[in-house]
Amino acid sequence: MTSTFHSIETAKRSLFTQTAALNTTGHNIANANTEGYSRQTVKMKPSLSIEAYGLNRSNTPGQLGTGVEYQAIERIRQGFLDSQYRGENNAYGTWNIKADTLDKLEGIFNEPSDTGISKVLNNFWSSWSNLSKDPESASARKVVKENAAALTDAMNYMSGQLSKLSQDLTTNVGVKASEVQNYLTSIANLNESITRIEGLGDHANDLRDQRDLMTDKLSQIININVQETDQGYTVSMGGQILVEGNQVQVDVDGSGPDDKGAFLEAAYASGNLSGGEVFGMIASRENYVKDYQRQLDNLANTLANGDIQITLPKGTILPDGVTVAGVTGRNVTQDTVVTVKGLNGLHQLGYTMDGTTTGGLPFFEAKGGGNITAANISLNAKIAADENLLATSMRTEGTGTSEAVIKGNNTLALLMANLKMTNFTSVDGSRTTTIDGFYNSAVGQLGVQSQEAQRQTQNSDILVQQVESQRQSVSGVSLDEEMSNLIKFQHAYSAASRFMTTFDQLLDKLINSTGTVGR
Repeated sequence: MTSTFHSIETAKRSLFTQTAALNTTGHNIANANTEGYSRQTVKMKPSLSIEAYGLNRSNTPGQLGTGVEYQAIERIRQGFLDSQYRGENNAYGTWNIKADTLDKLEGIFNEPSDTGISKVLNNFWSSWSNLSKDPESASARKVVKENAAALTDAMNYMSGQLSKLSQDLTTNVGVKASEVQNYLTSIANLNESITRIEGLGDHANDLRDQRDLMTDKLSQIININVQETDQGYTVSMGGQILVEGNQVQVDVDGSGPDDKGAFLEAAYASGNLSGGEVFGMIASRENYVKDYQRQLDNLANTLANGDIQITLPKGTILPDGVTVAGVTGRNVTQDTVVTVKGLNGLHQLGYTMDGTTTGGLPFFEAKGGGNITAANISLNAKIAADENLLATSMRTEGTGTSEAVIKGNNTLALLMANLKMTNFTSVDGSRTTTIDGFYNSAVGQLGVQSQEAQRQTQNSDILVQQVESQRQSVSGVSLDEEMSNLIKFQHAYSAASRFMTTFDQLLDKLINSTGTVGR
């Protein structure tokens, strides 16, 4: 037999349950625009029905229900979509950084433009052509000198920009290391909090959302694998465990300024780091920036010292002490093809305007000594101080002490001008093409790489948005749906209230009116 107050208890359970549903709906509405928030729902179930205690079943037909109760408040989330999102987000982080680096490289090369090295090279060759028309012109010599200085300055500047970009990427790896450390620490702390709360039987929905948001952000920076255990998330990168339970297993940030990024650099070298923004930074520095720095250094050294084949015209007289393979003595008796070492070697075969029959100086030199690179290439300091030391002639007249340079001869100036179309063999022997060809090849390569990186970035972004859209369709808050639920739970609450009021009136009649008939 049921209790007299059974229905009051049923109504009370309904009121409590519908209140929880209304509160949860309000929580969803309040967090509709909160990043990383997952929609929550109240899991309702019928409470246990009444059956009188005894050996046999009661005579009351059927089991009388006792109302409703809620067993949990759960968030709506799909782990598969989370894993898919993190994978696509990691790829996006890689390509986004690569595209950004290549975009900066395009800005450094600045081609085609009126200020890039291509334009400066063209001005340099043109100035030699103009000088060949009037080898004794002081103004034409100054133009050659200034264009040569402009060329070396452009290479110096570009090399400096490449070095700065490389250093910026290295610095950013250190910055990202601190960011990774913060995320790992947050995940470990959340693991501990979630384990403690859920150990008491509750669902730590909001804390789980925070942990997933931290994990999502971390996935864009480095490649991670996430496994959920009884202790929380175990986060690893390649074969290296980063977080296990409430402990961060590695010191990504390092103990000092010099250590920042060292762990991630080592992870890249070992192959554990294979994706994300940090991977994109290191890969861009190693595969893009250093490659173009090497190509630019090769260009500078090849221009100065690369093997070139030229034709010494009949009648050429070489300076004293200068020997060229294929030429016997000083006099060239017929057109002779010879190999010389770049502009430096060719310039030393001619005569200057200094009044002597001494051969020219090496045209380029390395500031500070050593091998010529884009960073240290410069016009010979003596030529920079005196444009009369530019060699243009390859003829003399007279012999012995009466020998004098024919200053109006333009043989060397013509050979210099024609180098624009002459193939150079790079100092490292890897390529043979014109100097303009060396440079244009690098510019073309950069254009193709940048276009590919932008395409990959756009594709990755689309995939990330698609997966995120799928996640939102499952976990996101729909205000229309929540408003519908709000009305539904409100009506249920009102009906339960009305049921309690009705039964209260019945009990009032039963208790206060029974036995009063006839009084």
